[in-house]
Amino acid sequence: MASLNDTLRILPVRDSSSLSLDLQALLLDAQARNLAPGSVRFYRQKLRPLVAFLEGCGVRHTEDVQVGHLRQWLVRLQMANHTPGGVHAFYRSAKAWFSWLTAEEVISANPMARVRSPRVPEEQLEPVTVDEVRALLAVCDPRYPTGARDRAILLCLWDTGCRASELVALDVGDVDLATGAVVVRCGKGGKLRVTFLGVRARRELLRYLRTREGAEPTAPLFATVDGGRLKYTGLRDVIRRRAQAAGIAAPCLHAFRRAFALDSLRNGADIISLQRLMGYSGLGVLQRYLGQTQDDLQRVHEQTGPVDRLL
Repeated sequence: MASLNDTLRILPVRDSSSLSLDLQALLLDAQARNLAPGSVRFYRQKLRPLVAFLEGCGVRHTEDVQVGHLRQWLVRLQMANHTPGGVHAFYRSAKAWFSWLTAEEVISANPMARVRSPRVPEEQLEPVTVDEVRALLAVCDPRYPTGARDRAILLCLWDTGCRASELVALDVGDVDLATGAVVVRCGKGGKLRVTFLGVRARRELLRYLRTREGAEPTAPLFATVDGGRLKYTGLRDVIRRRAQAAGIAAPCLHAFRRAFALDSLRNGADIISLQRLMGYSGLGVLQRYLGQTQDDLQRVHEQTGPVDRLL
């Protein structure tokens, strides 16, 4: 890990102990360790508001941050109507930052060590529905390049279970249109894995690629109008624009990944294979995606209940 002193040599420095500079140092270290762009973006988005809050409290140096400041920050987030999961995300980012500052010996004591994690109630994570996907597809006219692209995006998000950041990082050569194999090279934690596209999704993807010039193996799988790589924010805008045109609420990008997990389970996938397709090292997070509905559980009981089977 790069030391803070090494970091400071290449940053514009006025005050080497300022909150903003220490945040820049963390982000630079994350990039130097080749963390996923989504992880760097997460820290930036969650920690900049914390820096602004602390500076508003008159705190300029990380060494001066107290436990009370951080608890007040969490309460302020709750009062601002952030969801419990959203508040917990801010908590995790702050915990990572102050742990890093402690390890780098920028601060002598970690104030987050005494800040307990906010409670997050168990909640079922909602997937995108079949009706929502159909509505989105209906406003993507395949006769136009962007329509063909957006149809392919919707089906690839749903059929591969890829994270949004993984999807936009794919190159044309990462997809085998003959077998449907999709090589995910930029998975979370830098892990490589293989997932798949079915026949219908491949057909839409091929129709889109035929509209493009220069779709070489090293070209981005999904491109902007001018041929550049479609970025995460661009992908999010695609879904929002299509949802507005369809007259529905825009599903979040991760809802497609949840739908892949739940629909695959309902269609007979075993949880271990699903874990490998989705790129999880354990089953903990996956079990949250597989929060089944009451109807699912009722159907299982009807098929397996011991009394009806044996008496």
